[in-house]
Amino acid sequence: MSSTGSDVTDIEDVLDEPAREPEPVEERPPARSWRTRADFIAVALIAVVSVVAAVLTWAFSDARATTSVTGPSSWDPLPEVAALPPSLAEVWRAKSGATLSPVVVQTAVKETGEEKPSTAVTGDGGEVNGRDPLTGDVRWTYKRDLPLCVVSTGWGRAMALYSKGTNCSELTSLDGVTGERRAQRNGDAEPGTALLNEGSHLITTGSKYMEVYRRDDLVKSLEYGSLRAIVNPNKQPRVGCAYGSVAVTSGKFAMIERCPDDPSDRISVIKPNPDKSDEPKVISSVLTGAKNAQVVAVTEKLVAVAVPNPSRIVVFDAESGTQVSEAPIDVPAADFVDPPGHVSRAFATKTNVFWFSGSKTIALAHDTLAPLWTAEGTLGAGTTLAGRAIIPVKDGLRVYEQATGELVGTIRVNRDGHTGPVQLATAGPVVLEQRGETLVALR
Repeated sequence: MSSTGSDVTDIEDVLDEPAREPEPVEERPPARSWRTRADFIAVALIAVVSVVAAVLTWAFSDARATTSVTGPSSWDPLPEVAALPPSLAEVWRAKSGATLSPVVVQTAVKETGEEKPSTAVTGDGGEVNGRDPLTGDVRWTYKRDLPLCVVSTGWGRAMALYSKGTNCSELTSLDGVTGERRAQRNGDAEPGTALLNEGSHLITTGSKYMEVYRRDDLVKSLEYGSLRAIVNPNKQPRVGCAYGSVAVTSGKFAMIERCPDDPSDRISVIKPNPDKSDEPKVISSVLTGAKNAQVVAVTEKLVAVAVPNPSRIVVFDAESGTQVSEAPIDVPAADFVDPPGHVSRAFATKTNVFWFSGSKTIALAHDTLAPLWTAEGTLGAGTTLAGRAIIPVKDGLRVYEQATGELVGTIRVNRDGHTGPVQLATAGPVVLEQRGETLVALR
């Protein structure tokens, strides 16, 4: 109690309040054990689902349907050929429906870097085999549950293109010596395609569409023609064209184009590696003045085209498209049809190019592509052995001097009634003949 006017104020003592009872803490439930019957069932179900998923993935994967049996890392080099053999006899044969011509893998010799033939490759059904050229013994095997479109070679490897539906889309490269799988790529090549190696690129052929792959990693470097999925329109130089025969050389390839607005076939020279794969780089493209034309050969500077009515070889400058020369050839009009796989049936040496028209083989000078001489009644372009040209005919192999066309002789070969085209290659002392779907080795 205080008097009026006092400056002393009553102060509330908060400490006098009774202490509050602490709120009860909610007790945590006891830790749940994961060892109940339900838990074990759940874990088992998860494990089963994972295993089933893994099995299904494997069951439907490409790996399950692939068999790869590799071989040794090196083989003895094939013996050199210094002289022509007096005779040739069959030493082995194998089914090879996926090769358009004999496939021989060239392997670099470590000491010199020189490339020499080492392995003959056959392909049939879904199986690719690397074989000893001397005996035909299988060194390695690569097999898939898909049909082969074509087997070829490039850069010391075998190239196997498989079909997975309506097109030829599965490209696999195999080490030519061991058969080990290397780079793989998915593409969109047409059925009936060939694989052409121009030195640094692999080219697929077709009547409407072509692809180019860069060496080693097989990255696509060019799409040419009617693309299935056009990302950037108006990039192709011409649309609606059909393609005829194709020839390749280092840094370029030449092809016959038949376009709806053109009065005649055109010959186009294409760069295989433009800056952008869907923007082709056309080096030159000119009309030939004729229909049913065939490209015969392309070199660094020139491209030769065979045209009918009248039959002649027309040579163009590969860079400018300017006509350089023209020479008559004795080739029937019936020969002017597109060759199998759209591939010109020709092979080149340092001095000559040999072109098979369908009934004759014409030798052209490599530097001018002018025709030099003609072999009548032939079955293919031929190849070389011991420095001479050997060209298949009905009774065997004719031997010619490359420069003059002088007939040296004929090596008799029994082909068991086969009369169709014969494509040749050599592997050391072995002459390989592609007779339809069969590869035959002669020695």
